[in-house]
Amino acid sequence: MADPTDTRDIGPRPGSPLWTYLTVVTVVGFTVLVAAQWLTSPAELADAASSAQFWTLAVLVVLGELRPVMLSSSTAVGGTYPSTMFTFAVLLHYGLPVAVLMQTVGILVNGAVTRRAAHRILFNVAQVTLAYAAAGAVLGAFGHRPASLAARVPTGTDMLAIGLAGLAYFVARALLVSGAVALHERRSIHRVIKTTIGHQSLVYAGLLGLAPLVVVVMNYSPALVPLFVAPLAAVYFTATLSVRRDHQAMHDGLTGLPNRKMLVLRTEEALAEARTREGERVGLLLLDLDRFKEVNDTLGHPVGDRLLQMVAHRLTHSVRPGDVVARLGGDEFAVLLPSVRDASAAREVAARLRVALTEPVRLEGMTFDLDASVGIALYPDHAPDFELLLQRSDVAMYLAKEGRTGVELYLADKDRNSPERLNLLGDLRRAIDRSELRLYYQPKLDLAVGEVRGVEALLRWRHPTRGMVGPDEFIPLAEQSYLMRQLTEYVIDAALEQAAHWWHTGVHEQISVNVSARDLLDSALPERLEAGLARYRLPPKAIQLEVTERILMTDQAYTADAVRALASLGVQLALDDFGTGYSSLVRLQRLPVSEVKIDASFVGRICESRDDERIVRSIVDLVRSLGLRSVAEGVESAEVAKRLAEMGCDLGQGWWLAEPMSAVDATEWLRKHRDQRPVPVKPPFEVDPADVLDPQTA
Repeated sequence: MADPTDTRDIGPRPGSPLWTYLTVVTVVGFTVLVAAQWLTSPAELADAASSAQFWTLAVLVVLGELRPVMLSSSTAVGGTYPSTMFTFAVLLHYGLPVAVLMQTVGILVNGAVTRRAAHRILFNVAQVTLAYAAAGAVLGAFGHRPASLAARVPTGTDMLAIGLAGLAYFVARALLVSGAVALHERRSIHRVIKTTIGHQSLVYAGLLGLAPLVVVVMNYSPALVPLFVAPLAAVYFTATLSVRRDHQAMHDGLTGLPNRKMLVLRTEEALAEARTREGERVGLLLLDLDRFKEVNDTLGHPVGDRLLQMVAHRLTHSVRPGDVVARLGGDEFAVLLPSVRDASAAREVAARLRVALTEPVRLEGMTFDLDASVGIALYPDHAPDFELLLQRSDVAMYLAKEGRTGVELYLADKDRNSPERLNLLGDLRRAIDRSELRLYYQPKLDLAVGEVRGVEALLRWRHPTRGMVGPDEFIPLAEQSYLMRQLTEYVIDAALEQAAHWWHTGVHEQISVNVSARDLLDSALPERLEAGLARYRLPPKAIQLEVTERILMTDQAYTADAVRALASLGVQLALDDFGTGYSSLVRLQRLPVSEVKIDASFVGRICESRDDERIVRSIVDLVRSLGLRSVAEGVESAEVAKRLAEMGCDLGQGWWLAEPMSAVDATEWLRKHRDQRPVPVKPPFEVDPADVLDPQTA
């Protein structure tokens, strides 16, 4: 049977329902124990103790109490002690007084060896005594004298009595222990019994069924009784392998915490129970460590792993009994509250977790101050099932991280993942699988000589029912989901295929592809590009990767293996939307960037705003001083193009120069533009849009 206090060695709070229950069971159990010994004649006990059978069984009961047979890695299921078989044999042979006496000695030895708390030892003695008293009462009803120490050997006529006595023992112990577990973990006794009964019943049936054979063999020759240890050893070995496989499937290998699979099962159990109770709530907390990556990158993964193990230990010792702490991966943990009063109670648990984590950690001679962001979602307030609970606690966690508040409860009006957006995400996944997305290409022109200096690949999605879906709508959605990597792979493959078509037909234009900061730090990206270039027989300069300025906000890019691999491969990087962040150009020198694109929000106003003109001019000058190429985005008029050329901006990109075109139209445009004499926009030439962009082919 499960130990009702396996997760704690501190006693229950005096006056609590659990304390009252344990006290009542302990008092009643010890009363029965004392009464059984009181009814025993010392002379009879001394006479029984003079036999080899007595001491053989006594030794086996104590040894069988030292280590349980574990059938499941679940703490709620617990283990089954082989001492049950030998103690039940003692009950059949010598009666109740000797049986409970031997079992008490075995439990006391077990408690001393495992250093269990006193209240746990006392409860275990009491509940086992009551269970054997129930079995003894059944035997008494069939004519056996449970208080008698006269040795007897079961016969074929005792089968019914023995079977019912074993059933009484099992039911009594199951109810007593399940009641304690239910109070300890704040679960219904029905749910606890349902969880444990299947694992325990077959083992107990086997052990109790062998007990009469132990008595028969012992009566023939006590020396043969230890032979029962051999099949028990086989059971131990088989059960250990089974539990190990079960544990590996359901637990995290690094921390030993439940993994996502176990969390799903426990959450579904809690939700099923909550649906049967009025006003019952289930809470799911998602916890993400702040600044953990800095420790990992600075001191290495072994130190990071030890830190995660310490975090796991602190979390498990900060939650309430019955709560489940799981590791989802990386530095992300989840805490399931199977029963929680309201949002305030869930916040209290979250606050306690954060307090436990903020205690300084000392590793490798250094002290770390950890913190965490926690998101909370409740059933039925916020979600009806596990997946939505997890998704909405994730939303709350990011709100806590963005607002630096530490703990946030899910709020629907702050959730950007509306049902419509979630449907759109599903449509996007299907669009990628069905190759419904298309790349459009917008040329970049040299503002000094009017020649094409490459094209930018822009993703377009024509939805079957919504029509054209703008990239500003579905790209952020992909970045917040698992689809971004798949989307990036799709775009790179499509761009390489188009580049191969152009390069092998004489149109040697570089294609720029936008990738996210996460993609840039992906170690698989250089390998994918190298394989693609080899497959299409393209030089590295045929492709360029554009990343936003946000990559400069952290130091990750400067040490990333992927960035160094791209540089050694010869694939150029361009910095997109420059000027909208808070980074400095000094940091820009540390990245292998060849091109800086000035954000369109500044470029479009240089003719109206002196401030924007000064900003653009400063960026152009500084980029040139670093030996890089400047590209102005959003060139929408001849006047803007002329002003940029006067500043010395290298390239321009915008609808006035050339609009985004399909692959077919872009191919035709590039060939016509190559055959025509390029017209510069740099003074003293007067700019005529018709000279730069043929409206018939754009």
